[in-house]
Amino acid sequence: MRPNRLAVMTGTARAFIRKFFDLNPLGQLGLLVLRNGVAERLTDLSGSPEMQISKLKQYGMDTGGAASLQNGLELGHELLAGVPPYVHRELLFLMAALSTVDPGKVDDSITKCKDAKIRVSVVGVSAEVHILRRATERTGGTYGVSLNEQHLSELLLSHAAPPPAPPGQLTAELVRMGFPQRAAAGEGNAVFVGELPELRSGGYTCPRCKARTQELPCKCHVCGLMLISSPHLARSYHHLFPVQPYEELDKQTLAQLAAAAAAADRPPGATADGAAAEDGMAVDGIPQAAAGSGSSSSSV
Repeated sequence: MRPNRLAVMTGTARAFIRKFFDLNPLGQLGLLVLRNGVAERLTDLSGSPEMQISKLKQYGMDTGGAASLQNGLELGHELLAGVPPYVHRELLFLMAALSTVDPGKVDDSITKCKDAKIRVSVVGVSAEVHILRRATERTGGTYGVSLNEQHLSELLLSHAAPPPAPPGQLTAELVRMGFPQRAAAGEGNAVFVGELPELRSGGYTCPRCKARTQELPCKCHVCGLMLISSPHLARSYHHLFPVQPYEELDKQTLAQLAAAAAAADRPPGATADGAAAEDGMAVDGIPQAAAGSGSSSSSV
């Protein structure tokens, strides 16, 4: 991989973030980094791809020390513990390490994620690692090892589409949501925005508590109401019921379908050349009026 694996992994991660939010308009994503034997939280769960990519660029994907799978599972479990039960939870590891240095029993952390219905998937850049394979198999995830740069992109981007819901999780629930209004931008409209109060103009006003947030979709940091916009809801509905794939037909099949459609639209009694049958027309030389037996009978 050129110029090096770190640069390729960083570029592929940015492409994954954009595609993830394109296929999951109401989804949220957070970034964790494994280095020096610990797991660091780079970003919290958020629905803004630009914020995630900017944090990724600021961090620079610096590497060092050993990776710890157990610390990553524990921090990921803590990050996903507060999400509602109707959402899908998944931890996706982009790993280049060939070993893991853990402070305790990593099997306990794998069982903890399995009990919390957290799916663990791994995309490897180096060789396959047995403990990573076992974590994915026990939690219902997938494990793939890339062969080159293009294969790495294919493996990682395949996780952008939402996976099918596991059995027993398909339950209908009502989710309370709010549609905030965008505030006018300007120096005279500056207020404190977001959970970490920053004095700025613009943003979105929560319809319940009137707090100001910076981006959509998100959860209001004051009242906890889910805030979205109508385009997000429309795009989410479109992905739930995708358009059927296009299938090209040959000329013979098109001619048969056209003939069948013309026959269906033809009025009753009309022939193929457009002539209509008239009353009293003879059938085999016998008038229709005399075609019957001449006597009527009824049965009960």
